[in-house]
Amino acid sequence: MSSHKDIKISDFTYDLPDVRIAKYPLTERDKSKLLTWKAGEISEDIFSNCATYLPVNAQLVFNNTRVIHARMFFRKETGAKIEIFCLEPIQPVDYQISFQETQKVSWKCMVGNSKKWKEGILKNEFEINGKPVVLSAEKKGQSGNSFQIEFSWTGGNHFSEIIEHIGQLPIPPYLNRDTEEADEETYQTVYAKIDGSVAAPTAGLHFTDDVIARLAAKNITSKELTLHVGAGTFQPVKSETIEGHTMHHEKVIIPKSIIEGFIQNPENIIAVGTTSVRSLESLYWLGLQLETQAPSENNFEVKQWDPYGNEARISTQKALQNIVNFLEKVKQNEVHFSTQIIILPGYNFKLIGGMFTNFHQPQSTLLLLISALLGNDWHKVYDYALANNFRFLSYGDSNLYLK
Repeated sequence: MSSHKDIKISDFTYDLPDVRIAKYPLTERDKSKLLTWKAGEISEDIFSNCATYLPVNAQLVFNNTRVIHARMFFRKETGAKIEIFCLEPIQPVDYQISFQETQKVSWKCMVGNSKKWKEGILKNEFEINGKPVVLSAEKKGQSGNSFQIEFSWTGGNHFSEIIEHIGQLPIPPYLNRDTEEADEETYQTVYAKIDGSVAAPTAGLHFTDDVIARLAAKNITSKELTLHVGAGTFQPVKSETIEGHTMHHEKVIIPKSIIEGFIQNPENIIAVGTTSVRSLESLYWLGLQLETQAPSENNFEVKQWDPYGNEARISTQKALQNIVNFLEKVKQNEVHFSTQIIILPGYNFKLIGGMFTNFHQPQSTLLLLISALLGNDWHKVYDYALANNFRFLSYGDSNLYLK
């Protein structure tokens, strides 16, 4: 494990000029460039032709999370503007139950201008469908840089309606611009369904209904899981070695039927995005836990370093079967868990045979994940992209990597 922890983040950097960061998406999602890497060979095309490069009977796995209006603004009586950025629910802890509440919820939040809000209750008054609503926010505790905020409101609306009405969609900080009306559509995937993310699974932004139909016509199947992307996805690695970096936790939901399908057919699993990669690879480590443990409820956690220095080894099929057996025992149709997994160079991929992704920031954990799949070829891929006018980061161009 020490060799993985000793990885220097400075070895995973490159020069990214600001002009190469795509501040806005293309007008047509599927007209972005596509860089394909397979066994060291690089080719270039348009994303709408991606089906051409996928293996026959490929199984695409999409993350169907939907970005919420996580940024809310309040004004104190003094005039000070306070931003509350909702990260994840605390009470009730389940996203969907929290969004259905009609009076009160507690969320883990970041607070902008927190020094100006030492105490007291913040209020925001507005109307939904002509009916007045008063939303109150109160600090209930602090842990590190985040706060527990209790929201309560009048009017009987669901919390999902409250946050959708007065909150703002949080676009990535490196775009250095305010959220615009067009982002409401362009910063969601066309298949987004389940509310909960504070950042889009951006590899999926290139897909259109037409592209998905073309994939189906080629006998390429589409499966969906849910990972709610946290703000930690943008957290820079500030430590010299990766050992000093703490990965963020993200909540994942995967249907039992998908896991059963992988047991029957483990070939050509292609993850759409790093979030799908992290979700799928975490399944193995959950199954390994179940080899020796019998948790009393459907609530697991994959920790950051679980994949490293763990000498217990079982087949991927056995690990997946352990999860299915557990779900059948507790009569559940989907597995819920939290993952903190970090995928580094030297990681041995258990499920995926390839992935779609965008170009990632220098010295990021996402670039480490890419290098785990490509090895040193990540330099070749990124050098090619910079030399051939590819657009970078969330609204940028696409990659397809095939092992």
